Amino acid sequence: MIYHAPIREMQFILNDVFDAKQFWQNNEQLSHLDTDTVGMILQEMSKFSKNVLLPLNRTGDEEGAMYLGDGKVATPKGFKDAFKQYADGGWIGLGGDLAFGGQGMPKMVTMLSDEMLFSTNQSFALYPNLSSGACLCLLANGSDEQKKTYLEKIYSGEWTGTMCLTEPHAGTDLGIIKTKATPNDDGSFNITGTKIFITAGEHDLSDNIIHLVLAKTPNAPDDSKGISLFVVPKFLVKPDGSLGERNAVQAGSIEHKMGIKASATCVMNFDGAKGWLVGAENTGLAGMFVMMNYERLTMGLQGLGAAELAYQNAAAYANERTQGRADSGIKNANKSADSIIHHADVRRMLLNAKVISEASRCFAMYVAKQLDTAKFSDNSETAKQASERVALLTPIAKAFLTDRGFEASIDCQQVFGGHGYIREWGMEQIVRDTRISQIYEGTNGIQALDLLGRKVVKNRGAFVTDFVNEIKNFCDNMATDHAIKTAMLTSADKLLDLTTSVLNNLDKKDEINANAVDYLQAFGYVSFAYMWGLMVEASAKKGGQFANDKANLANFYISRMLPRLDSHIAMVKATSTPMMAFDASFFASSE
Repeated sequence: MIYHAPIREMQFILNDVFDAKQFWQNNEQLSHLDTDTVGMILQEMSKFSKNVLLPLNRTGDEEGAMYLGDGKVATPKGFKDAFKQYADGGWIGLGGDLAFGGQGMPKMVTMLSDEMLFSTNQSFALYPNLSSGACLCLLANGSDEQKKTYLEKIYSGEWTGTMCLTEPHAGTDLGIIKTKATPNDDGSFNITGTKIFITAGEHDLSDNIIHLVLAKTPNAPDDSKGISLFVVPKFLVKPDGSLGERNAVQAGSIEHKMGIKASATCVMNFDGAKGWLVGAENTGLAGMFVMMNYERLTMGLQGLGAAELAYQNAAAYANERTQGRADSGIKNANKSADSIIHHADVRRMLLNAKVISEASRCFAMYVAKQLDTAKFSDNSETAKQASERVALLTPIAKAFLTDRGFEASIDCQQVFGGHGYIREWGMEQIVRDTRISQIYEGTNGIQALDLLGRKVVKNRGAFVTDFVNEIKNFCDNMATDHAIKTAMLTSADKLLDLTTSVLNNLDKKDEINANAVDYLQAFGYVSFAYMWGLMVEASAKKGGQFANDKANLANFYISRMLPRLDSHIAMVKATSTPMMAFDASFFASSE
């Protein structure tokens, strides 16, 4: 497979669309940053991802993570050395807290680095990704002692981190978890229970693994309000920071999966393992949401990375593969057939993927800038507004970007025809690997319920109104004459009308659950229209072929993808009645 990091596109989004330089200068904590330094960071990651990670993508898939018995797991050949290079390069702590050895880079930078990881090796990317999320959770909720004990070691790659939520009987409904935390006299707890689907729960990449575990203390409430969060290291840590005895936690097995086979997805058994409370008792779910939301945003980058890799390889294949004659006339006069890039249907699939990857990158950067604003702004009201925008868009970043990333992967596989189904071309692996992004960290259906139930209904659409007003204000000041302006205004009004329609039907049972997915899809297409407006306006200032290409891609989005908005609106307005008309026995198997 081929991969060339889209540095020009990344810098366009970073510098031209979102004016990172000015943004950093306006925030004191980021004023030391400059575009040259960030450019070097992107160039170095592009080399590492292409030269180190991409060659391991297929071999890692073929070999897979292996359970060796006795709680031991081995990663595929080359992963350990690649992880050491990644850690030695300071990449794990790229966005980490400066006080504990991190480099303090904003999300606007780390999201681009993460995109390259997910483009070239989705399985590898998950190992350091879980560590970064664990650090965020400890920073937000841990004691000073816990931060001092764990953060520097995780940033350095000497130790790694996990999140342990799901149990065999409890996935989305974490309130019914059975893992118990029994207090000890020394302030620690004995953690007992089984967790499943634990990414990077066991491996051979680091000296220690720090598990963040949800469990219930004695007499805790039965629902989600009774969940507490604990830090449980694989090896206990001595007062001087060195490793002590093995804790009573180990992998019982690893899952045999459809994709991301080089990522160890473990069943973890906690047999009275020593753990320490993170934050206050019975506040564990809120504490863990810091990590969960980080992972959800990052999963959107997995969809983006897949779309980019799939597009690059499909476009290269379409330019080389000859088959049939183009309807518009012979293109290859000296050959018996034309390259399939000249066939309109092939272009449709490639442009779908291209439009998805570019809009996804822009949307991810938009959310990243909101995250950085919430974290670094000195203006409390500005920070609050940014936090609210992140809350609104997080489920869209996770669900819509992964849905579209998977769609792009399928389209690009289709470009290869039968060869897309054959292993050595690599396209079927992209499809298999990317499928999980729609499932984990809360399925995309759950993301849709979060969007509609929590982020829209609870505040009567106030967050949506604010977002739509931003789009309209942008349109009022847009200097470029392009059809995307009208498309943005029209689609924004449709989103407001749809939101009002949903709010007016809340008295109907199952209304939110039945229509949340279509509502999220509608919101996603409106958001992508806004992203194309931003890109068209910024590219017009650059001029030339670059601007023409962006304008034409926006036209393709308006004519070939945005019309889906109306279909999703119609499905939402159809209400829940048709799908709830069946008795449960209808779905039972019959002989």
